[in-house]
Amino acid sequence: MRSGPTHDALADALADALAALPGFGEITRADLSPMAVKGLAHDHVAIRGRGQLLRVPKQSQFALSAADNLAYQAACFERVAASGHGPRLQGVIDPAPRLPMGALVVEHIHGRPPRLPDDLPALAEAMARVHSLPLPPAAARAPLSDHSDPVGGAMAEIEAQARLLDEAELDAAARAEIADELAWARDFQHRAGARTQPVSLVLTDTHPGNFLIEADGRAVIVDLEKALYGSPATDLAHATIYSSTTWDPDTWADLTPAQVAEFYREYLRRAASDLAESLRPWLIPLRRITMLRAITWCAKWQVLHRRASLRGKEKAVSTEDWSADNSDPALIAHVAARVADYLSPATLRRMRAEWLGDPSVDDLI
Repeated sequence: MRSGPTHDALADALADALAALPGFGEITRADLSPMAVKGLAHDHVAIRGRGQLLRVPKQSQFALSAADNLAYQAACFERVAASGHGPRLQGVIDPAPRLPMGALVVEHIHGRPPRLPDDLPALAEAMARVHSLPLPPAAARAPLSDHSDPVGGAMAEIEAQARLLDEAELDAAARAEIADELAWARDFQHRAGARTQPVSLVLTDTHPGNFLIEADGRAVIVDLEKALYGSPATDLAHATIYSSTTWDPDTWADLTPAQVAEFYREYLRRAASDLAESLRPWLIPLRRITMLRAITWCAKWQVLHRRASLRGKEKAVSTEDWSADNSDPALIAHVAARVADYLSPATLRRMRAEWLGDPSVDDLI
């Protein structure tokens, strides 16, 4: 658990906040049990005997205010739960001095980490069900981000992150690999122009470690802070690119192009026929763009982590905070090692070989 508020202080604050929440008045400090910390952005605390857990933000990865961040995450849980593949939202604890980012009470999903490639069909089913949810009219999509132009939306994020590439002090060969992908992506964005793109509710952060497999084989995504309206192809890509399948030690796998292609085919078999048909031309372009989004995020993390570590904790808790003070040192070391791998020339060439090699994933789908 993070430094800053100690575990005891956090548990005390959560117990007091729950006591004021309708339906939770009987919960005491003894009913709260901290869970292992696997992510950079949240602490999780189980409520014994209730089938519920508390999801406590440590920061907003979208740099939202505490209240807006909590409202965004609550909407993510509410909307994805309608698919049957996300935890149900069961309470909201507003930000307060002792809980500056607030907390959500959500259904506690019990399951095991996915085993790849065996559980890829279950992940494909979960994504197909989410993507098949009715698309609300544009005016009803807030507070979730609305990438009605999914390529443009992703590229805006990539360009913002790419501004930190110089400060990341990358190997010259790695920088050249990224520059080539950026040039391709900018050209593709221009060529895509006003072409109609498939849009649905998407999960966005679909690396396999964000899923659990229940006893009946159902895949449930348990990290939902980044859902938005955009391209389903982004979810498919993020679930199977190398930087996702090797991010979490519990789900580590180096998938072959054939295994990735079979995942795509499985998804297309399960998706609604009209979505599958309209999505096909976008599968590989969005795969490349999703990889570039992940890689430029790695450069951003490397820069912001170094900046924060040098100057100490001087900014508000509601902004992005990648300093070592905000997470367990072992977790920070793990992230640093993964980021270093993904930003290495050899790994960048290995990832790009999926679409530049022979055969490519596209050839196999």
